Amino acid sequence: MMSVKGKVVLITGAGQGIGRGIALRLAKDGANIALVDLRAEQLEGVKKEVEAFGVKATTFVADVSKQDQVKAAVDHAEKELGGFDVIVNNAGIAQVKPLADVTPEDMDRIFRINVDGVLWGIQAAAAKFKALGHKGKIINASSIAGHDGFAMLGVYSATKFAVRALTQAAAKEYASAGITVNAYCPGIVGTSMWVEIDERFAEITGTPKGETYKKYVDGIALGRAQTPEDVAALVAFLASDDSDYITGQAILTDGGIVYR
Repeated sequence: MMSVKGKVVLITGAGQGIGRGIALRLAKDGANIALVDLRAEQLEGVKKEVEAFGVKATTFVADVSKQDQVKAAVDHAEKELGGFDVIVNNAGIAQVKPLADVTPEDMDRIFRINVDGVLWGIQAAAAKFKALGHKGKIINASSIAGHDGFAMLGVYSATKFAVRALTQAAAKEYASAGITVNAYCPGIVGTSMWVEIDERFAEITGTPKGETYKKYVDGIALGRAQTPEDVAALVAFLASDDSDYITGQAILTDGGIVYR
């Protein structure tokens, strides 16, 4: 039986989509949840949903690209929920653009959120686990685009490859402290991020709206789009004691698109 009961888990990007799905699954499994996002109003809604499972929840507004704000979020989680056991560095943004059109501003923004944000989460969580004198789990959001580079998603793919590199390096650096570091790699998930990706593909390539999403979903071996719950199931395993002997991995959960 996978157990996260009574553990304190912080999730970034928890106000919607995959982050919300992870929060609800872990709450259902008995974890106390610290919800972190940029949008306070969305967090409050998810907090009510989490508390309906009879667990404790707290919210914290933070920009993950800012090192001090991520550290403050971790400190808040420990203070409000009475401990700290798992961080899920889930927050991220997509960017659909031909490589020829990418600007320095584009590069700066997506790397600050998708890569810097993960590193600040790794740092803050590892420091907290050590300060508390116990082992812990760090779980990062990569993607199928962290295993294969996708056309029009080149820079996004680069950030997700970078997350895999950070995951492997952190796993090696923190293993002696009993800290495991892994990543989950979703595929085509029916969330607002994929609505945005589809719309941008339509603008750039002239394909009708919905066409890109459909094309990718049609390529999934299991024959359906992914749900946040599908992703959350893997994260729940990685957050549980059952994954104690797994570290440095970036596990695909995509229904059969990319094979490694």
